[in-house]
Amino acid sequence: MIKFGPSGNSESFYAAGYSHTEQSARYVREMGLDCFEYSFGRGVRMSEAKAASIGEAFRAQDVEISVHAPYYINFANPSDESAQNSYNYVLDSARALKRMGGRRCVFHSATQGKMERGAAVQLTEERLKTLRDLIYQNGLQDLYFCPETMGKIAQIGTLEEVVRFCKIDPVFLPAVDFGHLNAREQGSLKTVADYRDRLVYMIDELGFGRVKHFHVHFSKIQYGSKGEIRHLTLEDTLYGPEFEPLAEALLELGLEPYIVSESAGTQAEDALAMKRVYQRLSAC
Repeated sequence: MIKFGPSGNSESFYAAGYSHTEQSARYVREMGLDCFEYSFGRGVRMSEAKAASIGEAFRAQDVEISVHAPYYINFANPSDESAQNSYNYVLDSARALKRMGGRRCVFHSATQGKMERGAAVQLTEERLKTLRDLIYQNGLQDLYFCPETMGKIAQIGTLEEVVRFCKIDPVFLPAVDFGHLNAREQGSLKTVADYRDRLVYMIDELGFGRVKHFHVHFSKIQYGSKGEIRHLTLEDTLYGPEFEPLAEALLELGLEPYIVSESAGTQAEDALAMKRVYQRLSAC
């Protein structure tokens, strides 16, 4: 089943007087949405009791929860100490996710830095093989770990790189941020065919079974020569991408991903707008 929801809370959530993540579950459900992504962007600082409380609230509303691991992760950093920190960020996020009752942990793989890109990608791949081993050693293999496509050209995270990383093991599931792809590729996503080509590529490389319920981030993003600059809302008319061609491609290919809106301040509202577009097309 395809699912739509926000990354974090919209400005309207706080304007309505809400403040706690447990309240997000009811807020999202009452808007007619199906999922929610909690961000550990600045670090994993959550007690076991808090994670359990969040999980209970989301189960009560039948809203699926995912998490985004801290932004500091960089598996291409030459420092072994830095790599260990990155392993811990992912594993700590996954442990909290498991207590919340979710299954998807999204993470940024790496930044190229001063390395040659091929070497940076190779080092990232080797580090992700170690991460795979740690995932199994810690009994977390029932979760999905989702390397994300990235919006800045200097970041490791083209679609091809993410697919390469996902070939390491079935615990890795692609997180495709179409706004990021559009930004790093200078406005490449315009037509149904543009989306279809990328989706078919993933299916050919990973198999339909693995791609059917892949993870999606979607928002319009301002970009420049170096890629992503900032997230926008669906109301923006200057930068893309548009959601409707993606919805058409998903329906055509029979894909049912978990779609998270990362719009700036209107995440829930834009997630609902995307859901309505999808429903309208699927009814045709």
